[in-house]
Formats: sequence, C-alpha cells, structure tokens
Amino acid sequence: MNQINQMNKKYYAIIMAGGVGSRFWPVSKESFPKQFHDMLGTGQTLLQKTASRLEALIPKENILILTNERYTDLVLEQLPQINTNQIIAEPAMRNTAPCILMAAMKIHKQNPNAVMVVAPSDHWIEDEAAFISNLQNAFDFSEHSDVLMTLGIQPTFANTGYGYIEYDKSSQTSEKKVLQFREKPDYETAKGFLKQGNFLWNGGIFIWSTSSVLSAFEAHQPKLYSLFVEGLEHYNTEAESAFVLENYSKSENISVDYAIMEPSENVYVIPATFDWNDLGTWGSLYDKIVDNPSENAVVNARLLAENSAGNMIKTDTNKIVVLEGVHDFIVVEQNEILLIFPKSKEQDIKQLRNRVKDKFGDQHI
Repeated sequence: MNQINQMNKKYYAIIMAGGVGSRFWPVSKESFPKQFHDMLGTGQTLLQKTASRLEALIPKENILILTNERYTDLVLEQLPQINTNQIIAEPAMRNTAPCILMAAMKIHKQNPNAVMVVAPSDHWIEDEAAFISNLQNAFDFSEHSDVLMTLGIQPTFANTGYGYIEYDKSSQTSEKKVLQFREKPDYETAKGFLKQGNFLWNGGIFIWSTSSVLSAFEAHQPKLYSLFVEGLEHYNTEAESAFVLENYSKSENISVDYAIMEPSENVYVIPATFDWNDLGTWGSLYDKIVDNPSENAVVNARLLAENSAGNMIKTDTNKIVVLEGVHDFIVVEQNEILLIFPKSKEQDIKQLRNRVKDKFGDQHI
C-alpha cells in the first residue's frame, strides 16, 4: 500500500457526506444521517466503506470529506485516519456545485497536476476491484485529456428514479462521448432507453483533472467561480474557515450536473463493470439484500415470519420480530420510533417525517 500511495500522490478523492438521507427515516436523521450508519450490518458504516474502497488507489492523506459542519465530529470519529484539514465543512447547504468547486480549488492549489474523483458516501459497490479498475482508467484518461468524466451505471431495469446518460454508441473505446444527460424518465421512456442500448444510469461519480474542472466552472459558472477564486490565497491556511463562513452562503444552490456537466462539450463516460446500488431508499436496501420477492430482507433483527414475504426489516438492537400475513412492508425500529409502512409508498417517507416533526417535534427527524 505504501508503494501504491507513493506512485499516486497526484490522485485525490472528495467524498460527499453532507446529505440527510430523509428517505431512510427513522434510521437516518438530521443529527445522524445514513452515511454514518452500518446500513447492511457489515461492521462498517457507508462512509467507512467508501473511504476504505478509495484508499486502495488514493493516498489516505489525499482524501477530503465534504460534509455539513454539524457532522465534523462524526466524520473524525468514524475516520480516525484523516485529520481536520481534510474536512471541508459547509456552513450552509448549497447543493453539490459550490462545495466541489471549492474543493477543486483547494486541491489545485496544493497540486496543479492533480486528478480527482468525486464519490458519494452512501453508495454500495459490490466488486471493488472492478471499481478500482474503472477508476484507474478514468484517471489515466483525465490526466492526459481536457475532459470531464463520469462512471455510468449499466441499467438492469427501466428505473424511473435515476437520471440517464446517453452516449455515442459508435465509440470503440471504453471512454464514450456523452451526447446528453436525460432527466428522470417515465416508465415508457425508460424502457425505450434500455432498448436503445446506449443509456446508463447517472450514479454521480465524477472524475477530472483539477485544471479541467476549474476551466469548466470558469466558462459555465463565472459568478460562482469568481466568488470562490477570491479565497484562493486563504485555501489550505488558517484563514480558510473565516473566508468560507463569510462567503459560502452567497453561492448559488445548484448541482454540479446542471452547473458544468450538462453545458460542457468535453464530457465522457465509462460504462461501469461493477455492481452498484445507490442505497437511496428502504426498497433499494431490500433489493441489495435479496433478489427474490418471496423472501424478507433482515438487518440486525431476528425474524419469525409466517405467511409473510417481501418485507424490509431492521431493528437497532437485534430484536425478535414476528410477522403474520405481512407482505411488502417496511418494518424499522430505531430508538423510540417504530415505522410500519408499505414498501410501495416508500417515496412518501420524506413527507411522512415532516408530519412526525409537526406532531412530535424536531428531535424525531
């Protein structure tokens, strides 16, 4: 590992760990979001698993964590291998573009030859060796070309919950020219995408050289770029936090997809060769654990099920759960909250938690 790290000093990673994960309520709360939980009962939280995966290619000192300032202590507790200088704490929530831009400026100031990956902290990747191989290919391509890259996920069904990436199918190389990004489609449109064969799910994993991404921000988001370039002399110094505190909230609330990926012409995608799950909902966690609708998915619980199938069950203390005649439900216990909710309505959990907040108080969300 030391030898690998010495060779890869120009490689950097940004782990996005600032989200609330509201669709995973009641386990994921504003005070303790899902990335800090061991959602699959593996012995590692999603954040720890993500950092461990990236450390196979990237020196641990080159891994930065982007998070909300309220989660700084949680990050340091779960990732003792990093120090406070590697945490970029957002004083306000402003979507992904502002924090990625600032992180790229910090890295570029430290190493103008850097190439970097932006990786969500809450994804589950099964074949980590394949992931590292795809990432290495993307690094190699980005290091020698002025491109913005992403790893696209091979679609397994007509999913209407993801954005799609359409690429040039005439390309004979592993790096495909992106023709356009497509918004979350309806079911018939998604089926058409799969039939065409040159559409991938947008998994939100980005790779580029710092010079390429900064050029893209300067060209397509000049106002945002100007705001953060004013702090260049302060980045990686003791004065950085004061600059961020004063200026970060002035930035536009915009995603990196809208800010630079969609308007740029030099965007490429590598179709991923690894299995992937974004773990965005209880249903996606169920799909990760079992692939047979006649089964129940169980995490940290002991289950006795009679005439019950398709359920997602999780408790916080390995409780015994007894089900009779229950099908396709989410059954989750977390501290003082018990959620029993139809899996088919999982997208409504975000609104449900707001109703719980109104009736029982902020401390429960």
